[in-house]
Amino acid sequence: MIKAVCVYCGSAPGAKPVYAEAAKAFGRALVEADMSLVYGGGRVGLMGLIADEVLACGGRAVGVIPELLLSKEVGHTDLTELHVVPDMHERKKKMADLSDAFVAMPGGVGTFEELFEVYTWAQLGYHQKPVALLDVDGYYDPLIAMLKHTVEEGFMRAAYLDMLQVAADPAAMIKLLQRYVPPLIDKWAEKRNAV
Repeated sequence: MIKAVCVYCGSAPGAKPVYAEAAKAFGRALVEADMSLVYGGGRVGLMGLIADEVLACGGRAVGVIPELLLSKEVGHTDLTELHVVPDMHERKKKMADLSDAFVAMPGGVGTFEELFEVYTWAQLGYHQKPVALLDVDGYYDPLIAMLKHTVEEGFMRAAYLDMLQVAADPAAMIKLLQRYVPPLIDKWAEKRNAV
């Protein structure tokens, strides 16, 4: 059962209003589904918008922020819980430990890095939690095309591409998370059998 969703997203609002609208809508959808938000603890950009919406709707917003970023005054101080950690490594570990699912909304390289870490962990079998893209206004279409290219070029199995859940709107994303069944894939089976 999904009770807490880790959302990775931009510390900027993005160039189009649709990104901010989606962050607010996803915040409302999480509360309606009785799911808590776990996120990077910021008060700026899409991060701040989704947290504010969750709180405004009576939901739980749990932030995890490194000391350095808190000291730069970008930490959200009105959250249900705010965990202050020493560094980015501890931040990502704490967010993963607190969450039952991972969703990347539009964002920059920090969002990509967080997404790919938990996606890799899923492929390696370190967790069986859903990893997903909330593909607002086609933002992630180029990334999805690159992942398909990775499969075509023999660097990733098609099953791992299928593992990544993709939805264009918050309501569809909630349904994907609730219905997710982790695939039974042994990444190294072929290599062991070839020895």
